[in-house]
Amino acid sequence: MKLICCLIIILLSLDSCWPTSISFKDTGSMPEEWKTFSISPLENNAPNAPISYSAQLADEIRDGIQNNTRLKLSTTPNSGEIRIEGVITSYSISPIALQPGDNAAKNRLTINSNYKINILAPKEQEMIVSCSRFSDYNSSQDIGSVETELLKDINKQVVQDIINKLLSNW
Repeated sequence: MKLICCLIIILLSLDSCWPTSISFKDTGSMPEEWKTFSISPLENNAPNAPISYSAQLADEIRDGIQNNTRLKLSTTPNSGEIRIEGVITSYSISPIALQPGDNAAKNRLTINSNYKINILAPKEQEMIVSCSRFSDYNSSQDIGSVETELLKDINKQVVQDIINKLLSNW
């Protein structure tokens, strides 16, 4: 009988602490004035980057913000309370993990990019995000065969950097 009473008391006390909803979407850490965002086409100033990379990265940033915050994509270009512009500044491959005989066991793809986030409400301000992200791969692999996966990995990191800046620095 004592055991049943203890269990009932524990269940009742846990019930008052139980969350009423669980979500992985941000619902309240940004100012209420922020409703929409836009992202301008990214400039590609990195001579070695694939031609389509700037459009691919812009799409991933757009999708990442829509899927992980309450912000909606503006229907009009260059409008919204948040406006994002960016430049891909470098795209390089360098050897790492050197072995005897100056052979590299791994290579590293590094991408540097800069973003300017213009905030128009509740007050005008500008945030700068500089990203230098990389992904490693075995030197025995051809970059052409692994580039798509490496870019996905790097893009995820860049999107997270931008979302973190939006959520932490307003």
